[in-house]
Order: sequence, then structure tokens, then C-alpha cells
Amino acid sequence: MREVLKVSERVSLGSDFDYEVIVIGAGIAGLYQLYRLRESGVRTRVFESGTGVGGTWYWNRYPGARCDVESMQYSYSFDQTLQQDWHWAEKYATQPEILGYLNHVTDRFDLRKNIEFDTEITSAHFDEGSRCWDIKTNVGGHLLAQFFIMATGCISTPQTPKIEGFSAYQGKTYHTGTWPHEKVDFTGQRIAVIGTGSSGIQSIPVLAKEADHVTVFQRTPHWSVPARNVPMTDEYEKEWKEDYAVRREKMRYSVSGSLKKLKSLDVPALSVSVDEREEIFRERWEAGGMIYLRSFSDLLTKQEANDTAAEYVRERIRGIVKDPETAELLAPKTYPIGTKRLCLDTNYYETFNRDNVELVDISSQPIRQMTPTGLRANGRNFEFDSVVFAIGFDAMTGTLFNVDIRGRKGRMLKEKWHAGPRTYLGLMSADFPNMFMITGPGSPSVKSNMLTSIEQHVEFVVDGLMYMRDNCLELIEPELKAEDEWVDHVQEAANATLFPRANSWYMGANIPGKPRLFMPYIGGVGRYRKICEEIVENGYRGFKVQAKTSGAAAAE
Repeated sequence: MREVLKVSERVSLGSDFDYEVIVIGAGIAGLYQLYRLRESGVRTRVFESGTGVGGTWYWNRYPGARCDVESMQYSYSFDQTLQQDWHWAEKYATQPEILGYLNHVTDRFDLRKNIEFDTEITSAHFDEGSRCWDIKTNVGGHLLAQFFIMATGCISTPQTPKIEGFSAYQGKTYHTGTWPHEKVDFTGQRIAVIGTGSSGIQSIPVLAKEADHVTVFQRTPHWSVPARNVPMTDEYEKEWKEDYAVRREKMRYSVSGSLKKLKSLDVPALSVSVDEREEIFRERWEAGGMIYLRSFSDLLTKQEANDTAAEYVRERIRGIVKDPETAELLAPKTYPIGTKRLCLDTNYYETFNRDNVELVDISSQPIRQMTPTGLRANGRNFEFDSVVFAIGFDAMTGTLFNVDIRGRKGRMLKEKWHAGPRTYLGLMSADFPNMFMITGPGSPSVKSNMLTSIEQHVEFVVDGLMYMRDNCLELIEPELKAEDEWVDHVQEAANATLFPRANSWYMGANIPGKPRLFMPYIGGVGRYRKICEEIVENGYRGFKVQAKTSGAAAAE
């Protein structure tokens, strides 16, 4: 085990809250960050607003919630025994199973003792005199730490419903992003589901089996393909566990951070005949999963190619949904397939054939107001016992902005990012020394298997801190030039694709007033990892580091 981080004449923080590193968030990223830092001998404390670990999988407990990455790949790779011991029940794990896994990891490695639950960090200000982060909590805590890490996730701040008369409604309201921990019984109820993104697509088929009637309010239809979820077989589990080391290495340098059963085709969609193209789409539709978008090499870069994949899915929707008008409403036509995160479903389109399910189009006539007994929309009055909001999140930046983060000379992070996030590698931002973001804006993050990207970021941070310790360094932050070049590269990579053509949360389009630019890095997980490796090999190129200097003020 490495000894505690040290720098020459290190500032003594002088209190019980004397930590080298403070981490916000006890989800997948925060738990692994804690494990790696503690193994390296770094005094670390994690702060979590919830009562337990799990992050996304602690809060998102809505009916039908499950992962869209195969469970054998959506798991930690850092411990070989853990990989072999844990058994997943299904190809795509449910929220309760993933939360159980994360609690198992927490207890197995005794991480809970280093986590402060029911505590929110309200502010984090960089003190240039002591070169430390001055951090405050909602319970009156006042902490100083040399390093500050935001491991708060990319989609963890739910959108608040902004509907006139919301407070007047006398029934029950729920948000898929902050679902109650106890079972909610909708038996015999008339319920509304507002939103048909990922959580709506997962929850609607489950809710329809329980409620007396479900009315779905849709503004924009979402592309979805079958998950083809199945129970985990002994053969499939064995296939992975016998080859985990090799497969994990391939995952780290793959495009998406995960491996597909069917190989991606490296040919343009229009280079094959219509019949061949239809057969390839059919094969991937029947196989299920994200592999559909890898049917051809140019589906996300050429509109003509994308049109062929889009029309195939529209035809499948028309073939599944019996009512032609409903089918057309469910079939997206205004943006390319895949430019919003593709959803995986189990019987989503089939659910609209049920007698107790109605689809209401609010694209041209939105919900006007809520009433004591329901809501008014599309020129009609509706009455409901409960309303479910599946309206998504303030993604990528929302949770970062929930904390009053201030860097050099009191500069607010929110102010610096007023025109959009500015980072180097999605890891750090200039003028905010010793502050890291795990899978922040400008990294593959939500365009990847999050487990793969989280592990890579955590390891980059820990290796960087060990580099600083070994070289008696105290501060690290990006050079402004390197940051500017990276921001430009992220946008150039996005603009070479069809992604900017969709009003997606990738672009910040779901939040009124939010700057419109593509926030994740679309260049691929493997390419991104190689860039990071090259940066480290070149002495952390693009970062400026400083040793301990005399005097109170930090050198510019």
C-alpha cells in the first residue's frame, strides 16, 4: 500500500476533517474512486446525499428500470475474485439487482466506513492562500481538502415539472428519477405518464399491467429497439468468466466500451443491395440491443444511410402497433435514429395494443395546466389518480451546478461555463486546481459503457495523484490552450456526425435556456483512452503542475 500523499512543507489542515481528498457521490464512480484512493493510502472521505450507496441505481427505482448494457459487462473489472463470484440473473440487469451488487461491493471492501450519508456538499471554494478546497455541507460541516472530486454522475439531477397549476393537483405525483423506496401500488388507478424517453419506455409496459388505465403523453417519439432480454445461462456466464481478462482489455479499446455479440459491419449502408441491407437490419433487430446502430459504418455520419435504418424501424413499429394513427405517432420522423440515446425495450410498442393504454400527442398542443383532479391538454380535460413524470434530467452539467463551485479569484464554474462546459478531457477545468470530474462533459461518458469509462477516469486521477506525490507537487490544472483545443476537438468530432441534428439532452436541448452544444466526446472510448495515455507518457501534456512555494499566495 502506498503511503499518504505528501508534498514538501504540506499545509497542515489541523482538524478532524483533514482529508487529502473529498469525493462527492457514492455511486459507481465514487465507490471505485474511494477504493483506489484508500488502497493508495490517501485519506479520503465520500459524501452522499442519499441514505445508501448506488447513485443512479439508488434513486431510479421506477417500475421496469434496468440497464441497457449487458450485465456481464456492466460491472467492475478491478478485482478478479469479485468478477468470478458474482452471478447475474439476467442478460440486462434490473435496478434492484444492480443496487444489490453495489451494496455487495461496498461491504466486501468495507467502503461504508469512509462514506458520510445524508449529507450534501453545498459549496466548494478554492482557497488560493492555503491552496486547498474549502468545502461546506448542508448540515453545517466545514471541511478543507487538498483535492476535490465530483463523482456525481452525468444524469442525476431530475427535471422539475414546470406546469401551471402543479401545486393544485390533489392526486399523487411521481418522478422516475426520484422514485419512492417503498412499493407503489397502482392497482385500479387511472394514471398519466408524461414523457416517452428511456424511463417512460421502460416503465409504461409494467405500469400498464397494473393500473386500470394508462394515458401516455408524448411530445416527441423516441427511437427504441428490442432488448431481447433473457435469463442468464450458465453457458454464457462461463464464456465470459473464462475469458474476462482478454475481453475487458478489448472493451477498454473498443468504440463504445463494450463488446457486441454480432460484429459491427465496416461497410456503408448503400454499398449493399436493398435485400442484403434489409436482412442485416432484420438480423440485428431480432438479436436485440445497441448493435442495431452498428449495422453499417455510416449510419451516424450519412443522412442517406441513416434514413434506411430509420425507415426499417418505422416499418417494424407499423407492423407491431395495430392502430395506424397510434403507430405513426410512435414512429419518429424529425431526427436521425441514434442521435438521441437509442432505447432498448421489452414490449413497449406492443403495450399500445392494450385496451387500457391511450397515447396523447402533445407536440402541437402541450399540457396547459394541472387541475385538482388531473390536467388539461390537447383540448381535453383528463382525470387521474396519479401522474408519473418521466421527463428526464438536466444532464452533464446540472449536478455540477447544484454545488457552488468557485476556483481561482472566486470564479464560479457556472459562470465560466455560461456558454457551455469547458474542460480538458472532461476531467478538469482551467482555473479550478485540484478539482476533478469523473466522466465530465468532454469525455465519452454517456456515449459509452459507463463502467468502462468510470474505471478509466478513476485510474487516471489516482495515477495523477501518485505522480504528484512522487514528484512533490501540490497543484494541477489544465493549461488554457490545451483546454480550448480539446473543447474545439469535441465539437469537431460531433459535427462530423449526425448528432447535432437532434434536439437531445446531449445538446442540452431539453433544458430551456441551456447552451446548445454537444457535451460528450463522440470519438470513441478506445481513441479517447489512447489520447489520455499519450498525454501521460508526455509528462501530463496540457496540464500545468506546481510544487509547494513559499508565501501565502499561489503562483499564477
